[in-house]
Amino acid sequence: ESATAPGGPPSPPPSLTLGSAQLFLSHILTLHLAYYVPKIYCRGPNPAPQREDMLAQHVLLGPMEWYLCGEDPAFGFPKLEQANKPSHLCGRVFKVGEPTYSCRDCAVDPTCVLCMECFLGSIHREHRYRMTTSGGGGFCDCGDTEAWKEGPYCQKHELNTSETAEEEVITIEASCFKTLTKSDTYYCMLFNDEVHTYEQVIYTLQKAVNCTQKEAIGFATTVDRDGRRSVRYGDFQYCDQAKSRNTSRQTKPLKVQVMHSSIVAHQSFGLKLLTWLGSVIGYSDGLRRILCQVGLQEGPDGENSSLVDKLMLYDSKLWKGARNVYHQLFMSSLLMDLKYKKLFAIRFARNYRQLQRDYMEDDHERAVSVAALSVQLFTVPTLARMLITEENLMTTIIKTFMDHLRHRDIQGRFQFERYTALQAFKFRRVQSLIVDLKYVLISKPTEWSDDLRHKFLEGFDAFLELLKCMQGMDPITRQVGQHIEMEPEWEAAFTLQMKLTLVISMMQDWCALDEKVLIEAYKKCLTVLMQCHSGFTDGEQPIVLSMCGHSVETIRYCVSQEKVSIHLPVSRLLAGLHVLLSKTEVSELSPPMLIEHPLRCLVLCAQVHAGMWRRNGFSLVNQIYYYHNVKCRREMFDKDIVMLQVTICTSLYILQKRFILQSLSLSCKRKQMFKTLKKRLYFIFFTGERFSPGIGQVNATDEIKREIIHQLSIRPMAHSELVKALPEDENRETGMESVIEEVACFKKPGLTGRGLYELKPECARNFNLYFYHFSRAEQSKAEEAQRKLKRQNREDTALPPPALPPFCPLFASLVNILQSDVMLCIMGTILQWAVEHNGYAWSESMLQRVFLVIFFSGPGEAPNNSPSILAMLETLQNAPHLEVHKDMIRWILKVNLCYITAKKHERKIFENFLNILSRDKDKAERKRKAEIARLRREKIMAQMSEMQRHFINENKELFQQTLEELDTSTSGVHENSPVISDAKLTALGPEQTRVAEHRQVVMCILCQEEQEVKVDSRAMVLAAFIQRSTVLSKNRNKITPDPEKYDPLFMHPDLSCGTHTGSCGHIMHAHCWQRYFDAVQAKEQRRQQRLRVHTSYDVENGEFLCPLCECLSNTVIPLLPPPRVLFNRSVCFLNVLNKCQENPKQATPKNPFQNEIMNYIKEMLTTFGTATYKVGLKVHPNEEDPRVPIMCWGSCAYTIQTIGIILFIYTCSITKFIFLSALVPNEKNGNLPCILDIDMFHLLVSLVLSFPAIHCQDFSGVSLGTGDLHLFHLVTMAHIIQILLTSSTGNEGKSAALKEISSGWHLWRNLKAGIMPFLRCSALFFHYLNGVPAPSEIQGTFEHLCSYLSLPNNLTCLFQENIVGLCLSLNIIKNPAQDHNYSHRKSNKLIDLPDDYSCLINQASNFSCPKSGGDKSRAPTLCLVCGTMLCSQSYCCQTELEGEDVGACTAHTYTCGSGVGIFLRVRECQVLFLAGKTKGCFYPPPYLDDYGETDQGLRRGNPLHLCKERFKKIQKLWQQHSITEEIGHAQEANQTLVGIDWQHL
Repeated sequence: ESATAPGGPPSPPPSLTLGSAQLFLSHILTLHLAYYVPKIYCRGPNPAPQREDMLAQHVLLGPMEWYLCGEDPAFGFPKLEQANKPSHLCGRVFKVGEPTYSCRDCAVDPTCVLCMECFLGSIHREHRYRMTTSGGGGFCDCGDTEAWKEGPYCQKHELNTSETAEEEVITIEASCFKTLTKSDTYYCMLFNDEVHTYEQVIYTLQKAVNCTQKEAIGFATTVDRDGRRSVRYGDFQYCDQAKSRNTSRQTKPLKVQVMHSSIVAHQSFGLKLLTWLGSVIGYSDGLRRILCQVGLQEGPDGENSSLVDKLMLYDSKLWKGARNVYHQLFMSSLLMDLKYKKLFAIRFARNYRQLQRDYMEDDHERAVSVAALSVQLFTVPTLARMLITEENLMTTIIKTFMDHLRHRDIQGRFQFERYTALQAFKFRRVQSLIVDLKYVLISKPTEWSDDLRHKFLEGFDAFLELLKCMQGMDPITRQVGQHIEMEPEWEAAFTLQMKLTLVISMMQDWCALDEKVLIEAYKKCLTVLMQCHSGFTDGEQPIVLSMCGHSVETIRYCVSQEKVSIHLPVSRLLAGLHVLLSKTEVSELSPPMLIEHPLRCLVLCAQVHAGMWRRNGFSLVNQIYYYHNVKCRREMFDKDIVMLQVTICTSLYILQKRFILQSLSLSCKRKQMFKTLKKRLYFIFFTGERFSPGIGQVNATDEIKREIIHQLSIRPMAHSELVKALPEDENRETGMESVIEEVACFKKPGLTGRGLYELKPECARNFNLYFYHFSRAEQSKAEEAQRKLKRQNREDTALPPPALPPFCPLFASLVNILQSDVMLCIMGTILQWAVEHNGYAWSESMLQRVFLVIFFSGPGEAPNNSPSILAMLETLQNAPHLEVHKDMIRWILKVNLCYITAKKHERKIFENFLNILSRDKDKAERKRKAEIARLRREKIMAQMSEMQRHFINENKELFQQTLEELDTSTSGVHENSPVISDAKLTALGPEQTRVAEHRQVVMCILCQEEQEVKVDSRAMVLAAFIQRSTVLSKNRNKITPDPEKYDPLFMHPDLSCGTHTGSCGHIMHAHCWQRYFDAVQAKEQRRQQRLRVHTSYDVENGEFLCPLCECLSNTVIPLLPPPRVLFNRSVCFLNVLNKCQENPKQATPKNPFQNEIMNYIKEMLTTFGTATYKVGLKVHPNEEDPRVPIMCWGSCAYTIQTIGIILFIYTCSITKFIFLSALVPNEKNGNLPCILDIDMFHLLVSLVLSFPAIHCQDFSGVSLGTGDLHLFHLVTMAHIIQILLTSSTGNEGKSAALKEISSGWHLWRNLKAGIMPFLRCSALFFHYLNGVPAPSEIQGTFEHLCSYLSLPNNLTCLFQENIVGLCLSLNIIKNPAQDHNYSHRKSNKLIDLPDDYSCLINQASNFSCPKSGGDKSRAPTLCLVCGTMLCSQSYCCQTELEGEDVGACTAHTYTCGSGVGIFLRVRECQVLFLAGKTKGCFYPPPYLDDYGETDQGLRRGNPLHLCKERFKKIQKLWQQHSITEEIGHAQEANQTLVGIDWQHL
């Protein structure tokens, strides 16, 4: 093909060597591509991808495929694939949003994941696994033996040891070719960045290139997806003009380049070529290996001259689409083979510094940077060891990290206070290096070599340099006099600490694996700490302190006056190494140096808690909070306590002189000494903490048990709450699952709430009120909960501390401090203050702490307790002001007494004896209290019975009258009458059951006035909400007719769109409601437009909230007696209403008050009718429109049909608006539809409610009840004809049952099944219309319904012989071929959801945006009504609706749900409720994990399964039309939901 081109390449010489032939082939290929690529890809401003791909395949790629195969590629590639022995690695590259699985039992680290197909075929399916969604870019680790402890292969990728086929020999030569065409066209290319928003890009494009908003949205969407997009095409001046108009409102303009069209063409083909290479190597493993070999081959320029190096180093200059393509090629080639993966890892490590520098300067996300490939390399254990040993990777990462944090103070410590926006941006990016360091350390070595030791310690030195820069950073000084003016920067330092917490722990774990490494690391850490402390005593004058006969010389340092820092990572690392080094003696230990800074930090916390640092603002409060928080405390607070314990064990008097004597000597006033002692005693308890491995004789399981016990002592907690309260290791595991069953019981959730763990009663004895991880609030809650539990169990309310495990030998001397003279003096002083009862000098919390110290220092540890202290306890036992503490004092005295008498016996014997004593005493006390309580209850009950009898005798007549009214009211409200049996109940016709009238008294919720419901009483109304509905729709795709021309007289049976009316049932006077509604409107109008905030209701559309329950409403329903009962009693009211319509002056009653009442009723009827008309037809209100009563009748019928389907009776909201029958007489309509196109229940309601208007004008003697019966029989016969005409006969499909009857039984069964919904709705309708109580079986059998509705059980009795022939002869069946089936009509339900949520995630990952050229949707959202998957929350799928751009979900609600929708946001696992354009809320999903919790956002990753009960609850909300109400309540409870732009979803 090249030879046929004008100016094509010459023919090859007749004889060439192999090397010359390759050069000639390369030259020919270069000329071929240089000529044809611009011809294919430079074709104008609008790209045509399909055409370009077709031409590229035919002209450019096809010849190369022929060359590779030596034959037709259609035959050659299948042969290669058939002979191929594929790699045992899966290597599936994940798409954005695709589900991934990680086994918590078998994965080496959390980054080891499986695709869904491999997971389902692996053994990990039965293990504890974690499910997440991929962000794109990673690949499946199935087949990688280093990624899994067990089961590395799935069934598909089982290990294949066969040799690979013979490798084909090809040469792929990368060439930089020059264009030969003389093209002078250019592209104005817009590139993606992470600075500008969608709105800014769209606005700038409209101004710069004069495009429409829709075109600008398309440009912005493509730029965001592919990384770039040409926005202009033409000569250089034309494109440069658009570039110069880049006038973004932001300081930084958009990234725009004017590029020659030939360059763009070759770049486009380059992407196509990389994609083609990725597909070609999939046919043969040999081709893949050759591509790897050529890609890693060094070029003539020496180092970093290979293709792989050039691509990596040029990564930051490429756009997003190009990066993604070559990253995927790397993963499908280099990373699929351990040999080439190792070579690539070496190249990556050597270029690591430069790659990270480029990433810091780049503004793209890390996911599209080549630096993100570190997770694929550093998490492989063999590669990580090799890179540490050969490439010194640890040192490289740490030094690269420090290179980017150059802002230091004079002492060389990090300083974040004056960070600019650019420096803060780089600091966020540089944190990824800490993650890389964690990847390297996450897999610990089992064997150590000398090289590994040397390189690790070299990396440890670099890590100490990093910690040295953090030691003492962000120092603070106590603010005195006035409050601090500006809060200092503190978040950056704690962010760095949080990121390094796991790395510090992993460093200690590595050191613990080898004794030589541990000793060297300890020495290095101690040396660096001494360098940090060097000179801190310079210029300080020593002082002498004395107390209890002890005198020490020390350095004066006042925390409240000098600078102090919370960040002491070097000291805390040394404390951790010291615990690990407990078996080795180190002579270089220098206690004063070790304890100084941690002690200052602890004193700082004590002073902050005492309120001494309030003028330093919230920044210090937040630092203290995170210091104790679970995210930081392992390497901060806990290590300070360890250092304190280390120092106490080494030298007791060091603590006394620095911690106690100096503090007390400086506190000259008694009140100040009180505050000091209160917090100093708090720290003493930390010396008793011995549940850390290495300090006490416990293991990690005991430690986690203790944490769980104390968390559950506060209150029962959900699984997620416990996980958040426990520290995680590098694998994101807390170890909770292994011990939780021993200490807690799981309580499953109901329809709401979460599953909770409750502490087992036998574990409550391990509760320690002064657990050192408790905050002040947690301690208070735990104390209250445990005392309440003891009172319920009728036990003493004392909370004695639990038995403590013994110390390890190195820390055995810790208890000596509690026996020291100074401590005894402190305890005696506090007890003396309590005896003297000086309120300002001591507090109950101090006294409780003293009791605990006495327990710790008592006979259990050392038998020599002070007799004076025990004597003071005896005195305090009888003190009236210590009533609360008597149980605790008594318990301590018992313990000491029993220990003294049984000190030579075993602890177990003593505990048994103590339990017996306590049990006997408790039993006698409980018995005495129970007897007193029983006598008191009997006395009270006797008094109440006597008073009740006396009251009834005095008010005998009133009591009897109340009972009668209650019976009458109950019979009117409930379906069953207590007087009339169900067999006699008939709802209509001449034999209609006559029900005695009863008084119905209701109360107005606004004025609290009671009133009986009567026609001549003041009008009462109910708050109601009218909405369009498609809940019953059988045809959601039906085109909505023009509302101005639509005639709603006959409802189609598919019920495509109806009008539903609902009510909360709260009653008001009409005039009270009018005043309330006017006040709501006036309040909204008074507010200035700029100050108005969004509300959950739209006042302009007549919406308001129910004054009592705040339920969304938009109209009111008049409250009236049953219409037919009212009519039978008197027709005067109807006549008056008609006269009022004709001539209000002539119809004025004698009583003016009665006239006012009737006007109110008429006004409320008109209000409801107009609202129904406006909402149902979506038109402007018009009271004179003849469709108003028709819409009211339709709403009545539709609402009853809804109730009948969900088998639930609305006793309030329907009874109230059926009396609209006499408003406007019906007009004749001659254009009648086919009988199969009429919903008969809607027709029945319209006929029955319009009949009284005719009956009032024609007194022919026919009763109203008989007319209702005839109408009902007529409509029932018509419905029977519908059923017969649409019945199915067996397996023969649909046919006319009147013509071909396969069996009478089959026909009768279809008839009964088809007519039951109609009969249920009719029974409800006549029940509310006539007020006849419904039988208990109204929703039950066919026979009961027929009896209640005056129908014969044999429905054929309704027909005469001439009726069917008459119907057929009148040709009422205009279109018998329509697809209706009345015999098998089912109620609508939400779609069926899979049990496993990962199936939904997989479905969503395969969903592409319908308007973005196959791009994967970022927010796939599933409609739960129809099952449509939508692309939500994106500009690409926005459509125009009523003149406004709305998102895909909002637009879908108007076609699927008449403005109301229920959606499942798949990637967020979140249910979305939408109602209109401005209302919406999020709702908990129906998917729960094994712990009974939802996982909105998929953050925890536990497997999720469908909870059918919760899904039924959502379905019930939809069927009951309660979605809008739920949204209103949610927005009222959470005002942040009101401000969300729901229309963009």
